[in-house]
Amino acid sequence: MKPKDIVLDFYKSDVLLDKKTVSELLHPEVTIDWNSSEGFIQMDYEDMMSLTDQMARAYIRSKIRISHILQEDNLVSLRFSHFVKTIENPREDMLLGNFFVIWEIKDEKLFKGFQMSHFS
Repeated sequence: MKPKDIVLDFYKSDVLLDKKTVSELLHPEVTIDWNSSEGFIQMDYEDMMSLTDQMARAYIRSKIRISHILQEDNLVSLRFSHFVKTIENPREDMLLGNFFVIWEIKDEKLFKGFQMSHFS
């Protein structure tokens, strides 16, 4: 599978709420360095699985709108907006934030991520 396709599988609708699918797409040694409006966060596999659990409890729907995607060798860059539907308001898409991420793919899995975001 091409690196671009692996990244696209990760950002399909509702995947970020599905622990089983997320676990299949992440390398066991995955790390992500995330610069957010809240500050710097470094996450590993367990942290990402915990985030998936938290999101699944808070949202009933997760949708990614990709505006740019580029691949060079095993690196994939992606610019996207993340929308969610809450349990309290299931009829309205809420913009969670705007993101830019660079993923390194290893063994056909997401291995190293470098992400910046601005929350809505």
